[in-house]
Amino acid sequence: MMNDFSDRLAMLEAAHRALVGAPNEPVLPGNGIFLRYKNPVVTAAHAPLSWRYDLDPATNPYLMERMGINAAFNSGAIFHEGKYVLVLRVEGADRKSFFAVAESPNGIDNFSFRDFPIELAQADLPDVNVYDMRLTRHEDGWIYGIFCSERKDPDAPAGDTSSAVAAAGIVRTKDLRSWERLPDLATASPQQRNVVLHPEFVGGKYMLYTRPQDGFIETGSGGGICVGFSDTMEGATVPEERILDEKVYHTVKETKNGAGAVPIKTPKGWLHIAHGVRNTAAGLRYVVYAFMTDLADPTRVIASPGGYLIAPEGEERVGDVSNVVFVNGAIAEDSGRLLIYYASSDTRLHVAETTLDRMVDYCLNTPRDPLTSRGSVAQRVAMIRRNLALAGK
Repeated sequence: MMNDFSDRLAMLEAAHRALVGAPNEPVLPGNGIFLRYKNPVVTAAHAPLSWRYDLDPATNPYLMERMGINAAFNSGAIFHEGKYVLVLRVEGADRKSFFAVAESPNGIDNFSFRDFPIELAQADLPDVNVYDMRLTRHEDGWIYGIFCSERKDPDAPAGDTSSAVAAAGIVRTKDLRSWERLPDLATASPQQRNVVLHPEFVGGKYMLYTRPQDGFIETGSGGGICVGFSDTMEGATVPEERILDEKVYHTVKETKNGAGAVPIKTPKGWLHIAHGVRNTAAGLRYVVYAFMTDLADPTRVIASPGGYLIAPEGEERVGDVSNVVFVNGAIAEDSGRLLIYYASSDTRLHVAETTLDRMVDYCLNTPRDPLTSRGSVAQRVAMIRRNLALAGK
């Protein structure tokens, strides 16, 4: 059953090369909005062998996996120096998440990790866990990474080893190799998650999308995706948050919602790709949805198609946190091609391919959620009548 060290290493290396180099292909015909791809673009198995195994036969004669990788998911994304670059949340078998950079020549396969994960500097108050970085190439010349910084709740009662506090950590870089840690975002809210930096100044200020919440999991009085402004990112402070896109009863964003990928500028408005959460008998269900805001005034929603854009299907529904899809990165090309990187069930990362024209059409021409069953049927019947009339019936 057991092979000697060299034979086992050769098998591991061959399997890893085959996985990383495997071509991906679209799943046709799709829904007309986007195309899924057959294979995840990054999984735990994509992590380099040197991250998982002690490759010295003297100290690891059985070539055991010494430091396992459990998952690779929720990724910021950016096109940089001719490559499609992801900054992934990689989770070790010890449950600690860290950030790592993977690059691809085409954005749909052949993603290869750099030799080392990111050695993130600690804040004044040390993080226990970090994850879900959004990458914004800002007009000030910096690339900012905003992520969730998790720490144990200092006010938790004795014996409570699960209560936590979430804050928005901030780093910046010019080259995606050297990262400068800035102070965490300061807001009036008890906790923050899913914070995204708008790529342009608005009124001379930095605009941030926040998601205030009362607790680590529950949003409580937090009403949805908010906007706020800061004079600087070096000690960023948002004194006031106001609702941009609220959570709404009996919709895909009933329980909570949060900003996802950095907003994308189109001729018709800013395209937002966000996540919404509702509760079910089987637990929370996360989906991805879209909306648009005004070009001149990005604090004003101009289009809000009803329902979800992406929901988990097939194997996407199975993983560490099942029935979840989540987005915190997308890449828009000059050609109009749009790649949406979405994770499934807190386990692996996928890509959906579309175009900006398609997404604008989707947002502007898909009916809004009418908020009642009767209204939904009326919308559907109206479309059926038009279709029958086209068929001469």
